[in-house]
Amino acid sequence: MTAAEFDYIRRLVLEQSAIVLEDDKQYLAEARLLPLARREGLDSISSLVVNLLGKKLDGLHRKVVEAMTTNETSFFRDFHPFEALRTAILPELMLKRASSRELNIWSAACSSGQEPYSLALLLLEHFPNLVAWSIKLIATELSAGMLARARRGRYSQLEVNRGLPAKLLVKYFRQDGTDWETKEELRNRVEFQILNLAESWPPLPPMDIILMRNVLIYFGVETKKRILGKVRQLLRPDGFLFLGGAETTFNLDDAFQRVQFDRTICYRVRKD
Repeated sequence: MTAAEFDYIRRLVLEQSAIVLEDDKQYLAEARLLPLARREGLDSISSLVVNLLGKKLDGLHRKVVEAMTTNETSFFRDFHPFEALRTAILPELMLKRASSRELNIWSAACSSGQEPYSLALLLLEHFPNLVAWSIKLIATELSAGMLARARRGRYSQLEVNRGLPAKLLVKYFRQDGTDWETKEELRNRVEFQILNLAESWPPLPPMDIILMRNVLIYFGVETKKRILGKVRQLLRPDGFLFLGGAETTFNLDDAFQRVQFDRTICYRVRKD
């Protein structure tokens, strides 16, 4: 890939997703776009770029943008946030919502679905009394391909080995060849929607918990501020925002305050 081709690719990705590809990410573009070029019957990334240049946005442009989005995830990723939810945050919110018996949870940038399914498993296993509540668990993703994978809930043996306890695998998944597929009891707990965080958002209900982990790191400062501003409007006054370990609201949105539960850091809207 030439420097000019990389510049074109990162302009396309920035315009369509607001994701910033730094100068040192050319190797990543090459690694992800060459397989895409070959699937499209092209012999090189240069041929791929030629097929993109000067044309209206179409499916191939979208495939390039989706190929450049990071989709690293696993069941119960990082573990500690889920422990904080189980031991402190969900019990607190259940007391506060005892009269309305409603909870809204949003897994933003859900990739292939392991995070929202982990949340659903947490609710099913540790809070059986919530069955009688109105629980809305929304999962959103920019990539249509990833969202289709998440909706299907089908995972390889390697994927279920990453963080999913064997007891839950046997209870909530069925084996199909070498893969595992979510049972309807689990799959029906999650509502999947396509959503580009950097563009306008569809109507969403006021949220009690928002997980937007390992997403903001890919955006520029102004986009981060804009996203956090919209999160602040959506999050209930006593709700919780989870970001990735390398992410913070500091110097981006001072309306948030940091809250710590053992080894887990999350954020709430300041009460002034």
